[in-house]
Amino acid sequence: MDLTRFKALTFDVYGTLIDWETGIWNALQPLLSMANREISRDEALETYGEIETRQEAETPSLHYRTLLAAVHARLARHWGITAQADLHERFGTSVPDWPAFPDSREALAYLKQHFRLVVVSNVDGQSFAASNRKLGVSFDAVYTAEDIGSYKPDLGNFRFLFGRLKQDLGVQQDEVLHVAQSLFHDHAPAESIGLASVWIDRRFGMEGPGATKRPLAQPKVGGHFPTLAEFAAMHRAANEKH
Repeated sequence: MDLTRFKALTFDVYGTLIDWETGIWNALQPLLSMANREISRDEALETYGEIETRQEAETPSLHYRTLLAAVHARLARHWGITAQADLHERFGTSVPDWPAFPDSREALAYLKQHFRLVVVSNVDGQSFAASNRKLGVSFDAVYTAEDIGSYKPDLGNFRFLFGRLKQDLGVQQDEVLHVAQSLFHDHAPAESIGLASVWIDRRFGMEGPGATKRPLAQPKVGGHFPTLAEFAAMHRAANEKH
């Protein structure tokens, strides 16, 4: 992939820059401790992914913190656990506690020297602001589901992105490279709308889909990297040749 033609990198954050699976798993512990059987990490994350996807499709305008609380309540019912509303609400406000991947900060600092960096994420602004402090970079634009009124993989989120990038930064769609982990939320819709993308495969070598639902078919991607650091290193090596 010739990276020189791109002016902006657009990022999915949760799963790509922020280790949302560890964050979700940790935040589920109070609920899981009340279950009458042991629920494995893989089962918990896969069930979460299925329920969150349904919730986002059913309530696309729901604020993400409220949506997370609703997902938590549905998980409790699914596992036959009786839990108070404050436990659901606590899960809804857990995003600021989700950790960044160890390589995110340094890789973003390097990429910032060469590209405009833009966020397009399925969260709300307040939750992202807390996560951004862990990432330590100033993004050139941030577009969240709260701004857009729907959740990826809705194509409306990407159409909103293209319109705002042109308006806010003067960047055209063919000058954008989308950097993401989720094949379902990001790469499948990116392929369908003609957006170039690279896959940061944070589950490289792991079994199962984790907290992200599988797409119906494997989408084509422009590059495949286990970490963001390896993507940045590829760019650095190519840049040095020039």
